[in-house]
Amino acid sequence: MIQVKELKAKANFIRDEVLRVSVANKAGHIAPSMSCIDILVALYYDCMSIDPENPYWEDRDRLVFSKAHGCYGLYAILADIGMLPKEEWEGFYTPESTLLGCMDRRLEYGIEAGCGSLGHGLPIAVGMAYGAKCQEKDTYTYCIIGDGEFQEGSCWEALQFAAKYTLDHLIIIVDKNRLQAMDFIDNVLDIEEEDLIKKLEGFGLSPIVCPGHDAEVLASCIEKSKVSSGDQPKAIIASTIKGYGLKCMENVAKFHFRLPTPEELEGGATYGN
Repeated sequence: MIQVKELKAKANFIRDEVLRVSVANKAGHIAPSMSCIDILVALYYDCMSIDPENPYWEDRDRLVFSKAHGCYGLYAILADIGMLPKEEWEGFYTPESTLLGCMDRRLEYGIEAGCGSLGHGLPIAVGMAYGAKCQEKDTYTYCIIGDGEFQEGSCWEALQFAAKYTLDHLIIIVDKNRLQAMDFIDNVLDIEEEDLIKKLEGFGLSPIVCPGHDAEVLASCIEKSKVSSGDQPKAIIASTIKGYGLKCMENVAKFHFRLPTPEELEGGATYGN
């Protein structure tokens, strides 16, 4: 854990890492990775109970990263804290590394689940949280899910189960960047913030809405969720920007997988300002 005041600097370092490695190795999916970096930084450097030297520790908190194509920030963090070999991260998306562009389960590296097919991460996290409750463990299960994933019925089925079995140690964090693949979500289905809040409330949750690019505020919201009363799962809706930090990518649908050209990168970054 680092001091809260250092979280912003750590988030910028991870953004630098994602951009450096992914562009050098010609790995797409930079934009969906950039939207959730502050969420991951808040979890791994402040809120989650883990032991980087013992990824199999039974009493660890678990993170299921459902939007697995946006995993670059998670890889960079796991390499930074020593859970994932740095050479694996440096060689990502090349024959020199075993890491996949869409993350798979690697417990030895601290990766709890493979979620290449969207809409599966939340059901997996619900199962983990239910198992922990049956074992009377006090651990937390976190799930980072994209807002577009809520078009999948499996997510709502999982929430129904989580509410029925009062999985109060399940914390769902929505990366609400308003984009899915190649279009804005509201051009596909109506899952805007107000609609999502009402739907989650219908399952007995009381979602917290917070800015998604301030790791300090996110860490505070996560801790608030952990100590909040009630026996229902907790939900945080983090308002984010797809491609955050890169002028050429922010809120531009075509950059879901597309690599930026050198000329586009000359536009610079916004996060270091």
